Amino acid sequence: MITELGHFALILAFMIAIFQTVVPLIGAHKRWPGWMAVAEPAAQAQFFFTAFAFGALVWAFVTSDFSLRLVTLNSHSAKPMLYKISGTWGNHEGSMLLWVLIVSLFGALASVFGAGLPQTLKARVLAVQASIGVAFFAFILFTSNPFLRLAVPPFDGQDLNPLLQDPGLAFHPPFLYLGYVGLSMAFSFAVAALIEGRVDAAWARWVRPWPLAAWIFLTIGIALGSWWAYYELGWGGFWFWDPVENASFMPWLLAAALLHSAIVVEKRESLKSWTILLAILAFGFSLIGTFIVRSGLLTSVHAFANDAERGIFILMILAFFTGGALTLFAARAQSMQARGVFGLVRREGALVANNILLAVACFVVFFGTLWPIVAEMAFGRKLSVGPPFFNSAFTPFMVLLGMIMPIGAMLPWKRGNLKQVIHKLRYAFVLALALGALAWAVQTGRSALGPVGLFLGSWMVFGALVDLWGRTGSLARLMRLPRADWGKATAHAGLGVTVFAIAGLTAWQQEDIRVAQIGAPFTAGAYEIRLDAVARARGPNYFTTMGTVTVTRAGKSVAVMHPEKRNYPVAKMPTHRGGD
Repeated sequence: MITELGHFALILAFMIAIFQTVVPLIGAHKRWPGWMAVAEPAAQAQFFFTAFAFGALVWAFVTSDFSLRLVTLNSHSAKPMLYKISGTWGNHEGSMLLWVLIVSLFGALASVFGAGLPQTLKARVLAVQASIGVAFFAFILFTSNPFLRLAVPPFDGQDLNPLLQDPGLAFHPPFLYLGYVGLSMAFSFAVAALIEGRVDAAWARWVRPWPLAAWIFLTIGIALGSWWAYYELGWGGFWFWDPVENASFMPWLLAAALLHSAIVVEKRESLKSWTILLAILAFGFSLIGTFIVRSGLLTSVHAFANDAERGIFILMILAFFTGGALTLFAARAQSMQARGVFGLVRREGALVANNILLAVACFVVFFGTLWPIVAEMAFGRKLSVGPPFFNSAFTPFMVLLGMIMPIGAMLPWKRGNLKQVIHKLRYAFVLALALGALAWAVQTGRSALGPVGLFLGSWMVFGALVDLWGRTGSLARLMRLPRADWGKATAHAGLGVTVFAIAGLTAWQQEDIRVAQIGAPFTAGAYEIRLDAVARARGPNYFTTMGTVTVTRAGKSVAVMHPEKRNYPVAKMPTHRGGD
């Protein structure tokens, strides 16, 4: 009964989304307050019914309702509760329902927290957001219905893919979708602004929280996915440049650029057209990622589906929203005239350089990801584009970005003085250079990547600290800085730490493959590793062979790890896990 009610709620949400798309747009065009006002309750009702539908699907997984086809294919009665719940979105149909739930959630949030928006802009934003919901509701109901019943329910299910039965993968999709769909709100604001023909500082203040939230959620989601791939798939390293990994990374780069360009619009009323274009492209790349994951165009362990019919439907959604928005942009871009005076050696000039580097880096990743498909279709050649290409083509742009980041963050908006900023940063530069030289002196290899990474990461971290201190000059005033300044410093310093970690891992990691004997230690770098025991055990829905490995350094225990090999009898699939 609950399943049927969930299906009915999904249909109602679809109908409300159609109503929310049409009526407020007409009302905004005609300046009819009553028609515009219905956008808010419609957005909230759409979210309510979508949440009910999603809750009904979760309930079916929690109670192991194997009369539901989706539960049978992706669950099992012996599966731990966490993975019963995450099994809801650990498949194509359920993940699309999660996607549209978040679309409606952001629309409802905009209706509640958008009290300061002009009525016409708010109505158009909510209508555009609802139109995205219409497309995905139609996709779910017509091609990917999660509420299909089985005529003869089985005694038990076929279990969830064992690779997905992991805490990191339980939370990875929700955070990733919050990022993807957060960019849909920036898209809705951009299209609404194009329809109105007005972009100003107030618009930038309204739109900026949405790409910021999207960027934060994308960061968390990507980090969880990378962590899972490291120890569950055994890929090693910081990034494997898998096509689906790249599909999430490209909107992250454009969201970072959008955040910075929106600041320029807010502070200087410049880069209006560019900011609108970034908002369109950022969401467009989110849709490209959805297409890659679900069309079967590229093979990946991350792929949800391999269905050409569904891929064509998503491609139509991509063409309609991205193509339509770009067409509207081409028609209305002339109305987005900059008012402020643009200065090259000012904060806005540095942010333009930031945007160019991030955008070009994004298109480098895009080219490398899709080039094998283009080469096969156009030239009949099967090519593989892997880490060597991405590392050599992508890294220079990040190095340049890291070099200019501390300087650009300290340049003022109106009266830029490059010499003065460099003078303030001289100690940070010398200290970062000294750390890089120290790394070069103590390392055993000849690669410059580690020292360069340490210098660049230290330069970004120390630059962020100098920027914070330069704004206050005292500890008491430092604690009273606005949250935006703390957020900027944290993000820049965090990127610096990441750059150093990536460079250090690439330059100094050691790999030693050997057969370990119980009680016989061996060395790897400065560490001694000893396999102490191997034991067999049984988990909730798997059998495991687990080792106990002790790691020591200079005779002192550093860690005790438990690598294991699991066998899932229902799915008939083994998995390997690194130590804790």
